[in-house]
Amino acid sequence: MPLWLWLFDSLALSAVISVSLVALLIVRRRTVGGRRGTFDLSVCRHVEPSPQGWALGVGSYGEKSLDWYRTFSFAWWPTYRFFRDDLTILERRDPVGGEAHALDDGDVIVGIEHPSGVEQLAMSPSALTGLLAWLESSPPGHSVNNVL
Repeated sequence: MPLWLWLFDSLALSAVISVSLVALLIVRRRTVGGRRGTFDLSVCRHVEPSPQGWALGVGSYGEKSLDWYRTFSFAWWPTYRFFRDDLTILERRDPVGGEAHALDDGDVIVGIEHPSGVEQLAMSPSALTGLLAWLESSPPGHSVNNVL
């Protein structure tokens, strides 16, 4: 087989694999984002205000947990799972400096305590209202860890 056919086959195979990976990302994003109770949610493992460290994703409410899925990932399972009993909201603030460019327009940042090591969440004001309502709607006998 001539060399040019090998090159053509290799390029065609690379193109097919690339298109398949992009299609898989799109299908995953639509599947995760199409569930009820999903919203745009960014997470950061740093305490100090900084544009570095923010990861974009989607939050999805469950009965007992808030699941976070990274936007650009092939994983079908959540990267972080915030159980209602383990999540404490500490403070609310607006993005400062370069954070405004790293996050979606209009997002607010809340400081949290959680065993996962995530220190901050960023979401729209209406999503924050939903998060606070979800935390406060815990079943009787469960504590609400809310400082706000």
